[in-house]
Amino acid sequence: MKTPTKSHNDNVVDFFSGKSYRELHDERFIRLSAELDGLEMLYSNESNPDKLFSLKVLAWGLRANGEVVGLVPWLNDIVACTDVFDPLNGQWEGYYDAGIDEVFFDAPMHKIIELETAAEYYELECDNDDDVVQELPDTIGTHAVLANETTHQLTLVEVVSWRLLHDGNIYGMLTDASKVSSTPVLPGDDCLYPAQLNDEFRYFFQHQIANKIKAEDPEALAAISMLVDES
Repeated sequence: MKTPTKSHNDNVVDFFSGKSYRELHDERFIRLSAELDGLEMLYSNESNPDKLFSLKVLAWGLRANGEVVGLVPWLNDIVACTDVFDPLNGQWEGYYDAGIDEVFFDAPMHKIIELETAAEYYELECDNDDDVVQELPDTIGTHAVLANETTHQLTLVEVVSWRLLHDGNIYGMLTDASKVSSTPVLPGDDCLYPAQLNDEFRYFFQHQIANKIKAEDPEALAAISMLVDES
């Protein structure tokens, strides 16, 4: 029997993650499922070691290696809940179902079944890394903060949808008002563009914080100004 040769990618390591390109390829997301039952992510931070905080889970994602994890907008990207780790901003502690007051640590079985079944049914043949695999509407009120360095103005923009590409990247889609041809703006519309590719983009916030910023809450404004200055 012929022994398979080792891929060159197995020996190439990504500088930032420390993982091989093969590992990163296997960890890419291939299918998404919206979270519609209000499940949350629990996290802690070093400033409040005796408290747990929560964020609404946006969606569940199926990786190429078969793992299913919750996804949340976190700082300047959308990340797997289990990958949330930052000594200043928090680390993942589990999932939470407020309806039954239960903490759990693995994706719900019904989401795993849904994602695996959908991935098999909708198996796509894509030619390019930037081919769109899926686009889900935002259901948790996510906003993007844009900072104009010339005018020093901050702008809050609602995220319309989240677009999964063939290479596994997930982008929050914002509306380019100059290109709107009909309303309401829906996922997949031509007037949408990826927040993370906008030079003025800084952070994502869920609606609670966004509403405080809109209401000019002093603490919220001070916090966002500090974050933007640091970026």
